[in-house]
Amino acid sequence: MGSLSHIMEEQQSPQEQQAPEATNGQTPATNDTQTTSDTMQSRVQQLEQEASSFRDQYLRTAADLKNFKRRTEEERGTLIRNATAGLIMKILPILDDFDLAMQHVPAEVVGTPWFNGLQGVQRKLQTVLEGEGVKPIEALGQTFDPNFHDAVMHEDAGPEQAGKVTADLRKGYTLHDKVIRPSMVKVGQE
Repeated sequence: MGSLSHIMEEQQSPQEQQAPEATNGQTPATNDTQTTSDTMQSRVQQLEQEASSFRDQYLRTAADLKNFKRRTEEERGTLIRNATAGLIMKILPILDDFDLAMQHVPAEVVGTPWFNGLQGVQRKLQTVLEGEGVKPIEALGQTFDPNFHDAVMHEDAGPEQAGKVTADLRKGYTLHDKVIRPSMVKVGQE
């Protein structure tokens, strides 16, 4: 029997005797290298996907933060404008009183230091309000516009004055081009 196994070994080629059994025409060492390469490639793809996902999350978060800052700044501006408008609405009657007082100053007082001082205070108040974005609405002679004027009286007028403001009874104001108080006016009619 010893001779039979010896004969079988001789019939095998030298390559068959040295090489262990291979799969797909590759040796086990080559197969291990290919498997490792495939595993590494798979891991690289997985990491690239994760990196892409993290980058997308970062970009979305950065955009959300930018939008949040913009909204917060807009809300802050709106709050400040609303607070300013509230204060200005409380100051406007004082300005009305100044205007009314100036319309009824006795002739002998005009030009005195007292009168000049009063005019200076009125101008300062108007300057401060203008600096905050407050502007008077020019109504006299303008075509009546319900967005800017509040008609409280009508008067007979010629055809050229029909539909126009004939008297500004209480001055109106805008704050940053938004009406905060319409002018109280008298409107001409035919």
